[in-house]
Amino acid sequence: MYGIEAINANNGWAITAVGITIVFSGLVVLSFVIAQLHKGLDLYDNPQKIKQWFSLKKKMGKQLDKPLETGGSLLVLTEEQKEIVKQFALLVRTLEDHFSLPRLLELARISGVKNFYSNLKILLKSGILFPDKEGFFCWDQDLYIKIISH
Repeated sequence: MYGIEAINANNGWAITAVGITIVFSGLVVLSFVIAQLHKGLDLYDNPQKIKQWFSLKKKMGKQLDKPLETGGSLLVLTEEQKEIVKQFALLVRTLEDHFSLPRLLELARISGVKNFYSNLKILLKSGILFPDKEGFFCWDQDLYIKIISH
């Protein structure tokens, strides 16, 4: 037997598919290693960065455990900021009680809210948006009403 008949008889197609998959996977891994090689060389040249990275990660973990503080006083907003906060309030109504910030930001981007990143920071500083213990965020409707009416 020769040709296509021999390939079919001895599982040649399956062996070819496995071989192509192995070669392609090896090339992907090799390209990833080459793309990240500069980071490894940088750490080899400067091992202090490893200690800094772990200490920064530890500090960030401690900060995430603390609730955001409003400082005990209401944040005073300009009229433009109040309008943007109202837009965020409308967007939050479409979400569940506990929602992720990336989802809220995506809705703000789609809706055309101006400077949605910096305005989200205002919401976080004021305490209108606050984190729950599971990695999501909640909306404080009472504080929102106080700040808007102030």
